[in-house]
Amino acid sequence: MLNTTPDARRLLAGPSLEGPEPLADHLARLGPLPTARDAQRTMSELDASGLLGRGGAGFPVGRKWRAMAERARGHAVILANGAEGEPASLKDRVLMAARPHLVIDGAVLAADAVGANDIVFYVGREHEAAVAALGVAIEQRRPGVRQRIRMIEAPIGYVAGEASGAVHFVNSGDPRPTTSPPRMSERGVNGRPTLVQNVESLAHAALIARFGAGWYREAGRGAARGTALITLSGTGRPAEVLEIELGTPLGEVAAGAGASPAGTLAVLLGGYFGTWAPAADVWSLPLDPAAMREKGLTFGCGMVGLLPARTCGVDATARIMSFMARESAGQCGPCVFGLRALADATRRVADGRSKPDDMDGIVRWTQIVAGRGACHHPDGAVALMASALRVFEEDLDHHVRSGRCRETSASAGLHAATSGPSAASTSRRMEVA
Repeated sequence: MLNTTPDARRLLAGPSLEGPEPLADHLARLGPLPTARDAQRTMSELDASGLLGRGGAGFPVGRKWRAMAERARGHAVILANGAEGEPASLKDRVLMAARPHLVIDGAVLAADAVGANDIVFYVGREHEAAVAALGVAIEQRRPGVRQRIRMIEAPIGYVAGEASGAVHFVNSGDPRPTTSPPRMSERGVNGRPTLVQNVESLAHAALIARFGAGWYREAGRGAARGTALITLSGTGRPAEVLEIELGTPLGEVAAGAGASPAGTLAVLLGGYFGTWAPAADVWSLPLDPAAMREKGLTFGCGMVGLLPARTCGVDATARIMSFMARESAGQCGPCVFGLRALADATRRVADGRSKPDDMDGIVRWTQIVAGRGACHHPDGAVALMASALRVFEEDLDHHVRSGRCRETSASAGLHAATSGPSAASTSRRMEVA
């Protein structure tokens, strides 16, 4: 464990992360939750804090709540999204398992702010510790919450965590994302206006409502303020969830886990909807959504996957593309046929058995699939493939010409980022203001 935070009010600060924080301890550490009468002040504090959503899109939370409050007129639904179908990310399940009452606090505040009388906690069924912790916490809180609260277990699957897919599953048992109007904010769960918010975003909101925007902004080293949860993998030990100050250099985080730029070939940023980057180019990169966006990179779900030197970036990419093809929503040609064609061709190249037109096909499919799917699943997949074509250009060429890697072909270095997180994953805290 790195230095524990001196501020006991951050997400992973306070007691042990080995089990859920009891309600009495939660209240003793953080104090009571603001009431519904404080809803306008809560939204003002969220606006001033600059809190960005942690589900991947990075939309300002305060602005999202205000828009819903203007539309809902007391008839809305809050859907707290903890599906976390992204195999490269562990942060949401760790947070729900360790701090369930903080997540519930944020959902209650959101309901009070936007005028919702229903709260749905949507939790990946495979996240057993999170399901158990939230289930107990909901029963403890139910008598003191005016809204109807319930938990629905999300099916296993990448697309099941997409916001419209979550709403679709709650309504009909089908987790496929939808793109046709109306929007979820207009007609979502049971046909009512629905605010879908990631569980980490809600937990941050619960702290900001208690301690204010100024407190939240004390942390942060760049344009984006506050802290964020990230998942670090590929260090030679189990994947870890860290709470960092936004703007902390990637290399500082990696070095804390024993990694070095000389021992790292590339970095996967933002998860499977993210991008590859050469390690040397991003070692000093601030983990700040704004700074990363300027460089064409994405903070996304806060995933930082290190690909150790002398491992195969082509094989790692082939694994991810195969996963994305398997996880297709199955409702359009670009997803069903385009991603499968990409995955198969990339796998052949990685295995040294490429066909003469495979590389041309990979480039062509990467270019034509984007923007043509029935949902955004194929867009994320081809964006990652496009980054692989840049970062691993020489490796791809060597595979095609020689049928083997330039380096040792072992591909287990980024296990958590290419084949799902280890069950032995851990959590630790980095020092924050």
